[in-house]
Amino acid sequence: MPRNALFRMLGLAAAALWLSLAMAASSSAFCGFYVAKADTKIFNEASQVVLVRDEDRTVLTMVNDFRGEPSEFALVVPVPTVLEEGQIHVGDKAVVDHLDAYTSPRLVEYFDEDPCRRDEYMRRQRVFPEAAAADGLGGAARAKALGVTIEATYTVGEYDILILSATQSAGLETWLRENDYRIPDGASAVLGSYLKQGMKFFVARVNLEEHGKLGFQTLRPLQIAFESPKFMLPIRLGTVNADGPQELFVYALTRTGRVETTNYRTVKLPTGTEIPTFVKDDFATFYRAMFDEQTRRERGAAVFLEYAWDMGWCDPCAADPLTPAELRQLGVFWVDAPGGGEPGKGGRIAPMPVPMPGPVDVFVTRLHVRYDRDRFPEDLVFQTTGDRTNFQGRYVLRHAWTGDAECEAATAYRRELPKRLEREAQALANLTGWEIDDIRRKLPELPDASRAADPEVPWWQRLWGEG
Repeated sequence: MPRNALFRMLGLAAAALWLSLAMAASSSAFCGFYVAKADTKIFNEASQVVLVRDEDRTVLTMVNDFRGEPSEFALVVPVPTVLEEGQIHVGDKAVVDHLDAYTSPRLVEYFDEDPCRRDEYMRRQRVFPEAAAADGLGGAARAKALGVTIEATYTVGEYDILILSATQSAGLETWLRENDYRIPDGASAVLGSYLKQGMKFFVARVNLEEHGKLGFQTLRPLQIAFESPKFMLPIRLGTVNADGPQELFVYALTRTGRVETTNYRTVKLPTGTEIPTFVKDDFATFYRAMFDEQTRRERGAAVFLEYAWDMGWCDPCAADPLTPAELRQLGVFWVDAPGGGEPGKGGRIAPMPVPMPGPVDVFVTRLHVRYDRDRFPEDLVFQTTGDRTNFQGRYVLRHAWTGDAECEAATAYRRELPKRLEREAQALANLTGWEIDDIRRKLPELPDASRAADPEVPWWQRLWGEG
């Protein structure tokens, strides 16, 4: 049986927050040029979750990477409370794609200037600092006999929604199996742990009639808004029957500052490193290798920070910042809306506003975690910090100047260039674990003048012009 056939009906999406166990077919301050981004597409079966958080209010957007027959899709997510219909919404994947592009680690390139002209310029300038129908999902009587309560049923967009509670994991597991959920071995213990925490279960299936009316080719993201002191993501269901590590990207939007995990180390990825220019031809390969190596060094048990920035601007920009209207679609309830004010405390997502100019009070954090059940035995628990320090995973290409101008600065530049290329090669090897000799073979050829200027002429010969 194909692996995906085993994933038929238990949510939290094969590779992240939920398991979609389904039969799937399958700015002027910056003087360089942005040339590539490491978006989620470079990782296989990467799952995305957007978390909007302020005080105890949370809006969670879950992106389905499901492909196949809609009748085979189901989603099961532990949630801290019974959700009302108005707390459930169907989102727009394009907005999540925009957020992904905006926060993606990026590759930038510079081109060295003529050292002679630069030397003259620097002498003249001051240097400034850088600034489901319910019947279709199982009868209530049978559910009650098993200790399962159907707390609520809704149809939202193309989804039929159930909110379940249960008194014991065995009864919940039996109910899921009887309703054609293929529960993998080991799920009962995980389900039981959520029940002990008083969690409910958000269950979604595609309403084929509504899906046909809407005409969408793929399933849209599901969003839920709720209040809870718990700021967490239940990832353990996603590890029950996984056959390897899974990729999860979390985009957290807050008022106050950066978001980090409290029960696992949050580690900043290396950034600002100058690497050989040949990486431009395959940035995706570099970034995967770099992330593999950093994960290995952390023994596979860290959450990596890839981006942290005020939403009002970026430097450099891999994509424009999100508009207030887009932020509102993601559930950022404190941005300006028609009529003003915030939505009620029930957590309903209010109508979207007309895009408005100017800064927005939103800080975005992008976290990337590769997890499995051995190294991540607990769900991810987060906290919002007051740290608004900007951070981005950024990797720099610096193209050598190859002109023939002659001056003291040009001589020093040519003499230094071979050393710089070696430093870049060593940096790339350190980031990725690649063999240094393989990297050296790909380095660009230097002009003859650069090779002739090395080794360095003794300083006293240069002093009296005898070198």
